[in-house]
Amino acid sequence: MNQVESKEIRRAIIIGWDGAGSFVEQAETPVLDRWMARGGATLGAQTVFPTISAECWGSLLHGVTPEKHGLNNDKAAVEKYPGDSPYPSLFRVAHEAYPERKLAAFTCWKPIMEGIIEEGIGVHKVSMPDPELALAVADYIRSNPDVYVLFVQFDLPDCAGHQYGYGEPDYLRAISETDRMTGVIMQAVEDAGMLEDSLIVMTTDHGGGGVNPKGHGTDHPLDKTVFWTCSGPGIAAGSAVPEGLGLIDTSAVVCRALGLPIPGQWEARVPEGLFGEA
Repeated sequence: MNQVESKEIRRAIIIGWDGAGSFVEQAETPVLDRWMARGGATLGAQTVFPTISAECWGSLLHGVTPEKHGLNNDKAAVEKYPGDSPYPSLFRVAHEAYPERKLAAFTCWKPIMEGIIEEGIGVHKVSMPDPELALAVADYIRSNPDVYVLFVQFDLPDCAGHQYGYGEPDYLRAISETDRMTGVIMQAVEDAGMLEDSLIVMTTDHGGGGVNPKGHGTDHPLDKTVFWTCSGPGIAAGSAVPEGLGLIDTSAVVCRALGLPIPGQWEARVPEGLFGEA
């Protein structure tokens, strides 16, 4: 990958579409298509096993496999993630490096807030249904252009997959609606003048329909294959994501972009060449 001119990255924004897998290729997603073209993108990244929300979001945020972070949906719903875990979240890494900087998480699925993201590390947390969530994130961005790390989780695709079946027309329409809501957020990013110095990551935790048409959790390719894209200073537009990148690497990529230390106990890594290095 060729070296590209790089500005300083001042913030990272991660937008996750729960349960979208790689089905975005079959849906109308003009917003995602635009952002995939702006940076590095793939429809063939791999998530972790088992392909279940807590395990997958936990691996994205904590940089280790489910065997190490120990999360599952039942546990995340009733237990707070330990603040002294040897596997800190991206938020904890950012807070420990720069305790004064703004961190925020907006999710539809509430267990992420306490069961996956630690308490007491200054994260502004909001949980509400997807349509209201998109507007709340947009308002927050316009009021807080100095946010340092922002994580957003939409739930609509996974809900539709469980109800109608992954890959079915109503499911694909839910992906398209999530794309529209993502556009509300990205318009706010542009309005706030944050576009040119932000790392933008868009991805999903898992797919579905591999074994059970209305379920997920297996290592079937339909469950395990996900889209992943990031754009921002130092990442060439239209570039291919280096082979081998997985969902688990997301937090390491963000740390690299922000100049944060990547915890040695993380299994997450930064794929060679992602930021234009020779």
